[in-house]
Amino acid sequence: MTLSQPLHHPSGLLFGVAYYPEYHLTHRLTEDLDLMHSAGINVIRVGESVWSTWEPRDGEFDLAWLAPVLDAAHERGIQVILGTPTYAIPPWLQTAHPEIAAERRPGEKIPWGARQEVDYTNPAFLFHAERVIRAVLGRYAGHPAIIGYQVDNEPGLELFHNHGVFVRFVRSLKAQYGDVETLNREWGLTYWSHRIGDWSELWRPHGNTFPQYDLAWRRFQAELTTNFISWQAGLVAEYSRPDQFVTTCLQYPRRALDDQKLFENLNIGAGNPYYGMQEHLNAARKLDQPNYWTTTGVARLFRQADRMYSSKQSRYLVTETNAQSIGTGDQNFPPYPGQLKQSAYALVSRGAAMIEYWHWHTLPYGAETYWGGVLPHSLKPGRVYAEVADIGAEFKQLGKTLDGYEPDADVAILWSNPSRFAMQFMPPLHSKGKGDDESYERIVDAFHRGVIGGGGQARILHVSQAHESGAAELARAFPILVGAGLYITSDQDLQLLRDYVRLGGHLIVGPRTAYADDEARARVAVAPDTLSGLAGSWYEEYSNLEAPVRVISAPGGLDLDETAYAEAWIDGLQLDGADVLAQYDHPRFGDFPAVTTQQHGHGRITMVGCVPTTGLARGIFRWAAPTAVAEELAGDLHLPLYASSGQVSDGRRAWFIFNWGWDKQEITLSLPVLDAVSGTSYEAGTNLSLGAWSTRTFLSR
Repeated sequence: MTLSQPLHHPSGLLFGVAYYPEYHLTHRLTEDLDLMHSAGINVIRVGESVWSTWEPRDGEFDLAWLAPVLDAAHERGIQVILGTPTYAIPPWLQTAHPEIAAERRPGEKIPWGARQEVDYTNPAFLFHAERVIRAVLGRYAGHPAIIGYQVDNEPGLELFHNHGVFVRFVRSLKAQYGDVETLNREWGLTYWSHRIGDWSELWRPHGNTFPQYDLAWRRFQAELTTNFISWQAGLVAEYSRPDQFVTTCLQYPRRALDDQKLFENLNIGAGNPYYGMQEHLNAARKLDQPNYWTTTGVARLFRQADRMYSSKQSRYLVTETNAQSIGTGDQNFPPYPGQLKQSAYALVSRGAAMIEYWHWHTLPYGAETYWGGVLPHSLKPGRVYAEVADIGAEFKQLGKTLDGYEPDADVAILWSNPSRFAMQFMPPLHSKGKGDDESYERIVDAFHRGVIGGGGQARILHVSQAHESGAAELARAFPILVGAGLYITSDQDLQLLRDYVRLGGHLIVGPRTAYADDEARARVAVAPDTLSGLAGSWYEEYSNLEAPVRVISAPGGLDLDETAYAEAWIDGLQLDGADVLAQYDHPRFGDFPAVTTQQHGHGRITMVGCVPTTGLARGIFRWAAPTAVAEELAGDLHLPLYASSGQVSDGRRAWFIFNWGWDKQEITLSLPVLDAVSGTSYEAGTNLSLGAWSTRTFLSR
């Protein structure tokens, strides 16, 4: 696969909701679908949450209830994604087969009463899952309304410690290492007297302290998830038509998950990006909150979008996202007027082929009582419905304009799931006095945020995708490449980076990159291994930071403002021929340069010896890429104004301009464009205004 290879995705923008008429207390199918049709909704997702409705008793199926939904949707031109109901098992199944319960520790079963409590490698579960999948698809796969299938839902929530899983894990280690002596050597089990003489002596993972063991365990758990989803996709393939796609929806932070490998056997990527609204989208403010299943800030919204594109380097489906407040009963922060449209276009601008809200109506019961849908608890269309209808009308006007859309990128950022796994087990950064489980995301986000803050756009690449492209194509397609937090690296990975620089690429290296090998062993080499000679700088000591440290420009170096700081981490860079671009304003850390650069071959390597604040990262990227692609439309824009762009199949460029704030903003067009929604033509030099929380979409003429 090359980075630009097109993959299967629906034609035209899909716009819809997850719809569960079976959740209503009264029958209102016709009213719901008429309201959807009026709002421009052209797709719904059904069926994945209600196994107990499909199969109320063991072996007794009730399949007829969905037919009126599919028929009525089809009559209105609303397409359907049908889900397999395997993520939420019925009570009779857990009662009849208590052995299917997943265990968070050996013997510690996850209590039943939520969802995803099941060890999905268990044969009893797989038997019943296959039976209900075949029953549902056998009945409905031929329905003309169905355009695709979602297998399961947000897989990878738990790490399974069940006995059968551990047995399979040991078997996988035998296949990989061959004998215990090899395992002892590769994992360094002489430490603390952990050498084993037989495979039966391998201890259980819940008591493990070895990072090498944990990385193998996490990779194995991710493989279980991949195999489970691929197994379901294989079942669906027996029933689906050639024009139907198969996907699943991901919550990307899940622990038992490798998104790139999981989507290899599916037609199209899909994910559920939830994000903080109201002031969390105000580019003038910085609000901190946990960054697990929901994010805060404009840059992190775009990072979620870029991560979804990264899974297959192709357009993707947003299978769930905010409609109103999302979360528990104490998290009531509905969007300001305009923010729903902004966020929808932000996702589209980075490759989304579908925007689908969770979900149609706000539930009067259950764990998600206060996860707001398009309709409030009253079920009366209100302000949110009106805004959704406005988006639907604009998407209808866009039609197939964005078919073949590929987002632009000024900078590529490497992503490594193994590095994320390793940093969750042994975090390098701390937060509130303890290791930060999100150390990897913090490091990568710091650089991604700097790209956005500087008016640029980022493409996220899995390391394996970079290998598939090859160093020459990588240097051609992405002249600037970031490896930050790239902790787990093979020798082949490092050779790829060396070749990338030699062939003309500009490699920007951040903290922890190239520090460990593929077994999570610290490399016995000058850091960063293999790259230090190219970089003209290296380090032997590093420090956590308890307070940010000011970074200032070196003579002839970066253009930095008063917001440039190092935070959380500093590598004590030592010079060996490199030029200094920035330095620390600190009595001790001032002994080390903050940012260095050196030309090598036809390329360049820049070392960033800290986790940069947005101000510092912005200065780095504005120096490395002084002209962003999107500037072609209206010159150099600064937050709260931001431009995202890409090319469509006919070769034209599309631009999306956002105002992430309260104050009206002005832009002056640098070239003639067409408003992609209204069809209005504008000449170069035209002044346009963007109101609070607004967005505009343009096409080159």
